[in-house]
Amino acid sequence: MSKIPVTVLTGFLGSGKTTLLNRILTEHHGQRIAVIENEFGEIGIDQALVINADEEVFEMNNGCICCTVRGDLIRILGNLVKRRDRFDRIVLETTGMADPGPVAQTFFMDDDIRDQFHLDGIVTLVDAHHVALHLEDSSECREQIAFADVLVLNKCDLVDLATVEAMEQRIRSMNALAKIVRSEHARVDLATVLDVGGFDLERAIQMKPTFLEPEYPFEWSGVYDLTTPDVQIALEDGPDESLDLVWIPTSALTLAVGSETVERANRVWAGEPTRVSSGQRHVVDPAVPVTLDLSPAGVKAFAFTLPAPGRYALFSQHHPSEFDLRVLTRETPLEPLVSEAFAAGHTHDDEVGSVGIQMAGDLHPEKLNAWLSRLLREQGNDIFRMKGILSLAGSPNRFVFQGVHMLFDGQEDRPWGEAQRVNNLVFIGRKLDREMLNREFRACLA
Repeated sequence: MSKIPVTVLTGFLGSGKTTLLNRILTEHHGQRIAVIENEFGEIGIDQALVINADEEVFEMNNGCICCTVRGDLIRILGNLVKRRDRFDRIVLETTGMADPGPVAQTFFMDDDIRDQFHLDGIVTLVDAHHVALHLEDSSECREQIAFADVLVLNKCDLVDLATVEAMEQRIRSMNALAKIVRSEHARVDLATVLDVGGFDLERAIQMKPTFLEPEYPFEWSGVYDLTTPDVQIALEDGPDESLDLVWIPTSALTLAVGSETVERANRVWAGEPTRVSSGQRHVVDPAVPVTLDLSPAGVKAFAFTLPAPGRYALFSQHHPSEFDLRVLTRETPLEPLVSEAFAAGHTHDDEVGSVGIQMAGDLHPEKLNAWLSRLLREQGNDIFRMKGILSLAGSPNRFVFQGVHMLFDGQEDRPWGEAQRVNNLVFIGRKLDREMLNREFRACLA
């Protein structure tokens, strides 16, 4: 049986991914499509905005698809294989905060996924009107462009021709091999974005030589032979105010990528860490990660009691050189028997977050309009994306809205019918005041 083709739709927040997805689902192309949705926001909105695909929409909104939910992606793909007779291809829409590299990597690194699925291509939407605001300060935005097989320069109707041509030249300089098409409202020939012919693995490896190496949440590990269960870690100020660690008992003298010790550390790392302050003695549970609180300035010392003397691998979020980290027993510094550096995993801008609001009750249209107008006027530069489904007083229909920075678009949707009339909306951006947003939205209730 032939492999299942998968198209990845990516692009920064508000670039038009869901609009393109809906066009794919409503065109008369004769293909049955299963949809996988991933959202960065706290409340899942996008599934409700995807039309005509209720049976085959799978949603992941507990994190970024390139970070915490890759396991969910593999699980959903595995379940879809069992339903192969119900669809012809898969379209996977990532969150606007996703680095598509690790997503593509999933289709090459996991044996079962590689045998069953074929990554047909990565299609990146680029917002011609707003992308310039994010190219410099968002690595995700740049990675989305760099990994694309097809670049859809969208919203060309919102800027003049000179701006479109300048932006096309800029994104071509970032990815000279991708096909670039211009669009308005994500209207493109579907042959351009489906059946691309295959993700360009060779180009991905040239761009990122470590592409086929697993990415881990730690950057360094060292193996130590400890003659006592009591060990100390001393370190100085570094780039962060905390540092995550994992102690793993091992008999190995190697830390090869994919080895049992490394993979065990990766599994443990996903757990809820215990926070430890300088000067405290912490009894180590090798199944629980540790977060060192580095907020006091200056030299800091942490004391650990391990389960028993023996050989342990210490895994660190950052390289020891960044904090002048030393491991000591009886105040004597220890050198690792072996050490290894790892490809750093994907991280997000810590200032970017989301606020989800879920609130029952009908909204007063004039109050809502006045509030949103003022909010976008005052904070539009920091609101990358907002979207939601609202219940307006006096209307039998859902009101669906989407916004990007200071642009806002809303329209009536299908009737509420027997469904509960509940307002669901999400804001994604910088410096979001959760309490203020909830309070001011509540004031818009009729």
